[in-house]
Amino acid sequence: MPEITAPAIRHESFEVPGWIHVAGGFISRHPRLMVRLGNFESRCLSDRLAAVRIDRPIFITGLARSGTTILLEVVASHRGIATHRYRDYPPILAPYAWNWWLSHVPLKQVAPVERTHADGIFVTPESPEAMEEVIWMTFFPALHDPARSDVLDAGVTNPEFESFYRDHIRKIILMRGARYASKENYNLTRIEYLAKLFPDARFVIPIRHPVGHIASLIKQHRILGAGQRGAPRALTHFQRVGHFEFGEDRRPINAGDSHAVEEIQSLWRAGEEVRGWARYWSMIYGFAGGLLDSSPAIRDASMVVRFEDLCARPEHSLAQLAAHCGLDDPDFVSAHAERLRAPDYYSARFSEGESAIISEETAAVRARFGYD
Repeated sequence: MPEITAPAIRHESFEVPGWIHVAGGFISRHPRLMVRLGNFESRCLSDRLAAVRIDRPIFITGLARSGTTILLEVVASHRGIATHRYRDYPPILAPYAWNWWLSHVPLKQVAPVERTHADGIFVTPESPEAMEEVIWMTFFPALHDPARSDVLDAGVTNPEFESFYRDHIRKIILMRGARYASKENYNLTRIEYLAKLFPDARFVIPIRHPVGHIASLIKQHRILGAGQRGAPRALTHFQRVGHFEFGEDRRPINAGDSHAVEEIQSLWRAGEEVRGWARYWSMIYGFAGGLLDSSPAIRDASMVVRFEDLCARPEHSLAQLAAHCGLDDPDFVSAHAERLRAPDYYSARFSEGESAIISEETAAVRARFGYD
């Protein structure tokens, strides 16, 4: 295993407040009730929602630890961008009523705290966050079964979900801005479906060199696994919100190759973390590369952001991001360039054999994205 020096695990950061645990449990056990509540909310807001246009929604999606969170924070800071926030959980499916209630009750000021990932990103209940997965799991309950393909392409049709999802996005826009943006790692295998639903959507796909990426993935898996073991409610909470990337219930995304997924899981069970993650990296970004190569429309709607370029040349990368997404704020680049840098809060060192494994497993896909 690689030598990884990382911040100490803070078990208290994994503690789930009792009310969130109880309310989240009720909601997860009664998804259809929440769908009915969300639809009732939509009917009450029908006139206002009808006037909301979903204009060029931005979907940030890539393998975890590739830069998705920092990209979401950067995009969300732009005036007029509407995103989900930490405060939206547990009743994600009825966001308008929940936020109306929150606006009418006294709330104590909460100081920013470092998130459970121990990655130097500090958040409050108002911070943007990935919350969509609760909706997807409600309407596609088999999505996180590793034995089944998670790919949702243009041939998929789910009218109930599509109507609910569009109304849900309109509610977020109605509450918070003019354009919707989301970060959802699992949307990588749903790009074709999302492009069908929103033909003017913009996709941002971060990628990271496999050596640094795999080191970060292994570090994160260790941190979340230990945190979930030390805080009894944490694992259940991660399952309810749809975060299966790491920890005690780690589940790979099935990008349409069940045999490859089975091999990856077998490697992980055998303790071959480096080879397992390397093969997973190749499967996920091989899928993304194939999609970009096969569909000119998806390719035009997508921008690949290399993590290393974002850290080394932030002005250039942010200018490209702003142009691709239509973020027309002259101060957008200068406001964020200084905060983007390579991580220095942990270090990792692979053995010669481990480095050879990564090189072997990722060679073809690595070259596709310009990594030597």
